[in-house]
Amino acid sequence: MKILVVEDEASVREFIEKGLIEEGFEVTVVGDGAAGERLGMEPSFDAIILDWRLPEKSGLDVCKNLRTNGVLTPIIMLTAMNSVENRVVGLDSGADDYLTKPFAFEELIARIKALTRRLSPSAANESLNFAEISMDLKRKTVTRGEKILHLTAKEFSLLEYFMRNPERVLSRADIAQAVWNINFETNTNFIDVYVTYLRQKLQISDSAKQLIHTVRGMGYVLRAEEQPV
Repeated sequence: MKILVVEDEASVREFIEKGLIEEGFEVTVVGDGAAGERLGMEPSFDAIILDWRLPEKSGLDVCKNLRTNGVLTPIIMLTAMNSVENRVVGLDSGADDYLTKPFAFEELIARIKALTRRLSPSAANESLNFAEISMDLKRKTVTRGEKILHLTAKEFSLLEYFMRNPERVLSRADIAQAVWNINFETNTNFIDVYVTYLRQKLQISDSAKQLIHTVRGMGYVLRAEEQPV
């Protein structure tokens, strides 16, 4: 498995590189954002470990640019900033996970394995279908009826979680853990924001049925028909 590490602090970079090599990973390391973005465009990496504060270009900008250019490689953002607001900003940029410094190396390995497991060959060959929605997990495409939906990487992951759990009420804590791999905190509304984004993209016409429903006091459910709550 090939990992790209983009980290400017030499001691942290060497710590990560040494540990990953000992775990059997093939590692490429760079120390600035511009080089990280250039290498990140290559399809050969299985995951990217990306520091937030970098010379040349910030990790936040690198992540946004990679996602804008269609790169879906799992990205773990590293930062010393641990506020809810900063975590949400990092995740909104397209990162799949967020790890605050200092961190235990065992936790980094666990998060890498969790992210790459979602993209294993067995999972990538699957397709998911619900109502009019068809999701191709290998090609990373989604259609509703005949219309192609253009989702961000995180919107795709969110819809995949709903489609793997149809008719099941999913709490905000369930969604935060499954899609963002973080504990949900009640003083943030980023789950609701992403659900709204996804609903808007699923609404391909005025007559299209709403498929993601709010269950008051509990969360959200993917359901073909609205039911009393």
